[in-house]
Amino acid sequence: MAVAALYLLAALVGGLVAVLLRLPPLVGFLAAGFALGAGGAPTLPYLEPVADLGVVLLLFAIGLKLDVRTLLRREVWLTTVVHLALSVAVAVGFLGLLVVIGFGFVADESLGALALVGFALSFSSTVFVVKVLDDRSDTTALYGRIAVGVLVMQDVAAVVFLSLSSGESPSPWALLLVLLVPGAWVLHRIWDHVGHGELQALFGVAVAVVLGYGVFELVGIDGDVGALVVGVLLASHPQAAELSRSLMTFKDLMLVAFFVQIGLHGTPHALEIGLALLLLLLLPFQVAAYALVLWAMRLRRRTSFLAALVLSNFSEFGIIVAVVGATAGLLDEQWVVVISLAVAFSFGLSAIVNRRGVELATRLSRLLPSRDSDRLHPDDRLVDIGDADALVLGLGRVGAATYARLRDEYGLSVVGVEHDRTRVGALEDEGFQVVRADATDLEFWTRVQRAGRVKVAVLAMPFHNANLIALARLQAAGFTGKVAAVARYDDDVAELQRHGADAVFHLYGSAGFAVADHAAEVLLAHKGTAAPDVHPPALPGEDADILDPLERHTEPA
Repeated sequence: MAVAALYLLAALVGGLVAVLLRLPPLVGFLAAGFALGAGGAPTLPYLEPVADLGVVLLLFAIGLKLDVRTLLRREVWLTTVVHLALSVAVAVGFLGLLVVIGFGFVADESLGALALVGFALSFSSTVFVVKVLDDRSDTTALYGRIAVGVLVMQDVAAVVFLSLSSGESPSPWALLLVLLVPGAWVLHRIWDHVGHGELQALFGVAVAVVLGYGVFELVGIDGDVGALVVGVLLASHPQAAELSRSLMTFKDLMLVAFFVQIGLHGTPHALEIGLALLLLLLLPFQVAAYALVLWAMRLRRRTSFLAALVLSNFSEFGIIVAVVGATAGLLDEQWVVVISLAVAFSFGLSAIVNRRGVELATRLSRLLPSRDSDRLHPDDRLVDIGDADALVLGLGRVGAATYARLRDEYGLSVVGVEHDRTRVGALEDEGFQVVRADATDLEFWTRVQRAGRVKVAVLAMPFHNANLIALARLQAAGFTGKVAAVARYDDDVAELQRHGADAVFHLYGSAGFAVADHAAEVLLAHKGTAAPDVHPPALPGEDADILDPLERHTEPA
């Protein structure tokens, strides 16, 4: 127990130091492992099984979020394939140069080993990239969606390698795994009765470990592949996202063991540290490769560089590939330490770069030729909102009702902004004029043209932070009209007003007004009395404030 306490304390201290340095915590976990190894810490017998479980749950969670249709988009799969080839070629050329000059143990490596190192360094970190996108609220932005799609394709490539590296042919019984496809229906029905608490988390772990990892291992296929496949089969369930979130903390804790274990492979020496630092020279080439390929996919220059910069790091999957390669005798054990260090260093460098990633992408975009708007990717073309009087950002139930009210009651020309493709199609069928975009994405506001007539923008997105970000982006874009917003809680109302919203509507307070109005109508109708007109007055004239009809339900700060 004392040994486990030592490992936990080292990991905690390492993670805290990394966070204080504004680096991802896993950099600190790797450092903790190196420190424990250098200090001769006793071996923790169950560290490896816990680390393996973390990797299994990571792959299962990726499968739960995998939309196969996204991977079929050209800008995702073709970018991944071309970048993988270019990245390996550049890495082999760079390492080959080190072989020629006789740099350390690299000089003794075969071409196949160098190619495997290049393959390990071709991945970008899922953990790091998703964190950057979440911090910017750009996960649903075009460049964010493409980056996540590329990450998933890279993870699939890594899993295929893990499966093939075992060197053993699958058992003939492996053909029976096709029964998992109809068997997924049974799992879905069981899941329907599991509920939303700890039993759901246990269900997810059991399915990933027993049915995914265990069954695939029994028939001679790498269990990590099984975890990913089972996750994909369950991805269509309505509670898939909820299960992924409920497993997140458990999975992250298990992965701490994986990163600490990597550090225990050996104490880094000056030569290994130097080689890891030299490998960082590959990152600018990877940024250039991503940007060029995405630009060739008809994306805007700025979009291409935003995606390229956020992907400019090495991946924890590269460490997994190196460990498997070393175990199979394809790589020297020293490469595990070198690649682990390179991953940690790349996180630090990428964190610094992406703090100013938006500004840097704007400057770098001048390096590529521009294109006419009509030749760009459909999701990346300039947005023309025409002669709209009002803009409604977020067309959920509240946003759609606001849109209809402004259009039907006040006669305004309204344009809605919604990022959900399915929702956009349904609204267009109902006669709504909708632009498919993410209002929190700075790229959206740089693409909007002819917005001078818009008098009011309504922030009706379901998440408070999204409305705050959209408000800031509106102000940064020089919007001079009135801004109305919705909020669920009193402190959210105050924060939106503090940041410059002209009117903020408390959803629960406004609902109370509506319920009272309807209750009064029912009561008066029962008594045979005509109900009073409870609807807002007609739209005021041009000289009046366009928000006046709505301000009756504004909550004080």
